[in-house]
Amino acid sequence: MYDYHAHTNYSDGRYMFHMARAAEAAGLAGIGFTDHCTVTERDFRREERARYGFTLDETYERRRMGIESLRAETDVAIYDGVEMDYHPSDEDAIADFLSEADFDYAIGSVHELDGANVQVPSNYTGRSEPTLDALVDEYFDRLVELIESELFDVAAHPDLIERTPPLAGRATEAQYRRVASAFADSRTIPEINAGRALSDLDLVHPTAPFRSVLAEYDVSVTVGSDSHTPEEIEARAPFLRSFFEEAALDLVAPPALQ
Repeated sequence: MYDYHAHTNYSDGRYMFHMARAAEAAGLAGIGFTDHCTVTERDFRREERARYGFTLDETYERRRMGIESLRAETDVAIYDGVEMDYHPSDEDAIADFLSEADFDYAIGSVHELDGANVQVPSNYTGRSEPTLDALVDEYFDRLVELIESELFDVAAHPDLIERTPPLAGRATEAQYRRVASAFADSRTIPEINAGRALSDLDLVHPTAPFRSVLAEYDVSVTVGSDSHTPEEIEARAPFLRSFFEEAALDLVAPPALQ
């Protein structure tokens, strides 16, 4: 059992050594530290980057030293990864940084829609039904652009809009098929993400209808708990074990680790 998506104090998670100990306690064979990073010249995202500390481009070498130290103290494999916010206008900056940093693997995420955080319901409350449907279509456009960019090994929580009540439940089979086709033609693969599985949302990304379409296109999947605390690792690891057994899913490592 591996967890390829977890955060530490180098973005919005807890201390690395606490996260590594939790992975060991949960019986994981390996854990990937994939702290958030945003590289952009756009004002909206630069402000958010500063507010939340998504600045791994400035600290990855220091974090790498910590990872090397932890590797000497545990039998759990620790991977040096990154989760990057994706926007097509930032592709050159992302490519330059990933080439420079040479992580074990990279995760790409679409966290922004219509110039706002896609996970904040108030950003979309009061919009008309046609507008909300158009925003969902725009989200999947962005996701396909992320996949086709070939910048990333993994696309995180590919239906993140399901966390946001005004947008949830609006995705169509045609949109799922478009994304699945893009995955089938790319080295990038989606993850099974448990970030909201044990919350009031009871949500695993991607949802069952989306997973069915991905399976039809023979798209491989990897796994990430999206944990930010040791307690989340210890709770989500057994949940994911049971989930995979019941869903009969075959999991793979991110392509760069294969």
